[in-house]
Amino acid sequence: MRVTNAERDQVVELLQQAFADGRLTSQEMEERIAHALAARSRGDLAALTADLGGAVAEPERVVELKGTGGRITRTGAWRVPRALRVESEYGGVVLDLTHAVIEHPVVEIELSLDYGSALLTVPHDTEVDVDRVECQWGRVVCRAPKRQKPGGPRIRLTGKLGYGRLKVRFR
Repeated sequence: MRVTNAERDQVVELLQQAFADGRLTSQEMEERIAHALAARSRGDLAALTADLGGAVAEPERVVELKGTGGRITRTGAWRVPRALRVESEYGGVVLDLTHAVIEHPVVEIELSLDYGSALLTVPHDTEVDVDRVECQWGRVVCRAPKRQKPGGPRIRLTGKLGYGRLKVRFR
């Protein structure tokens, strides 16, 4: 099974921790990180951490939200997974992270919108990357505040918008 960027990031964090614990040399860590960032399958990632013992956690699964002709909404104090895949046809998506529980430094959100729209609302200290969202006859609007507070979560958005619109709002 192909891996997500969130799974690659998790392995990079494990390799950095193994280096900090003295289980890897600097050169070993750098080589393994390069391989982790280029990995395509979970097997590729597992091979990079197999000799590190019980410190290696199973990669988290990707949480999927799917809808057709309706609205997918997450608001309030909902727990945001490390990796989220959202698919919507002829509908809308509202993800409000302003009061959400975000336990991961990086959250990967993959969007697949056909004839729909998505609104992502995030706190002011959030860094949002929309550079990997492919837009076909749609529109992506992300106007980050001039001064973002350091230390906030990072949201990486990927995926495709076919006749769709993505708006990122900072609150």
